[in-house]
Amino acid sequence: MILFGPSGNSESFYAKGFSHTEQSAKYVKDMGLDCFEYSFGRGVRMSEAKAVSIGDAFREQGVEISVHAPYYINFANPSDESAQNSYNYVLDSGRVLKQMGGKRCVFHSATQGKMEREAAVALTEERLKVLRDYIYMNDLQDLYFCPETMGKIAQIGTLEEIVRFCKIDEVFLPCVDFGHLNAREQGSLKTVSDYKERLEYMVAELGYERVKHFHVHFSKIQYSAKGEVRHLTFADTQYGPEFEPLAAALAELKLEPYIVSESAGTQAEDALAMKECYRRIFSAQNE
Repeated sequence: MILFGPSGNSESFYAKGFSHTEQSAKYVKDMGLDCFEYSFGRGVRMSEAKAVSIGDAFREQGVEISVHAPYYINFANPSDESAQNSYNYVLDSGRVLKQMGGKRCVFHSATQGKMEREAAVALTEERLKVLRDYIYMNDLQDLYFCPETMGKIAQIGTLEEIVRFCKIDEVFLPCVDFGHLNAREQGSLKTVSDYKERLEYMVAELGYERVKHFHVHFSKIQYSAKGEVRHLTFADTQYGPEFEPLAAALAELKLEPYIVSESAGTQAEDALAMKECYRRIFSAQNE
């Protein structure tokens, strides 16, 4: 039951002459994939009619759709005005997601800025409690809002911080970007045990039922001493992480997340490679 799909469209989608998001649904389905993530990276600018049109196309193909809220959300900004903008970015993303018929909205929580780390995390946590209240007030509690682990050291989003935020309310579901974790931890994810350690931590803190269908972003990422530099493709041999040990860990622990490929330009192709890898490992474990 693991779903695999791309974040946005691969270069191959455009090379075949496609251009509309509605066309992405059949393109993804024909490749043998199960889900698709639409990014509002620069702002939520979509009419209800367009959202419904996209949702209809994906529903017709039986492909699930999620969204990524605008990148410049920062719940640790000392400015209340900035925080209000961040609330609006998440809520607007949630409203359009609902119009599309999707269930998962991924968002970046915060940047540390000039604050001490714990102060920034604590402020983010308080603001996310306010966001929770707004989510219920706007009748969006039937959706999942997924704070994401982040790749740069200066960003709020270690695995522990994301788990802490998800304890606020069940509307929050972890988005674990394993490429980000590997980048901020300087290449920490190598073995099945490395992945199992993180997954078992999440299960211990949040419970198996909540973690079973958590959200995953995966790609190889170049990193420096400050963490993430840029997303790569599976063709890269210098940087990790590798998907195979994660696939083994997921199969062993019977976790069934929604896995989104964020490779640079080959995201659909790399999503398919992950799906085929997981199937091989799952079959081998269950022979």
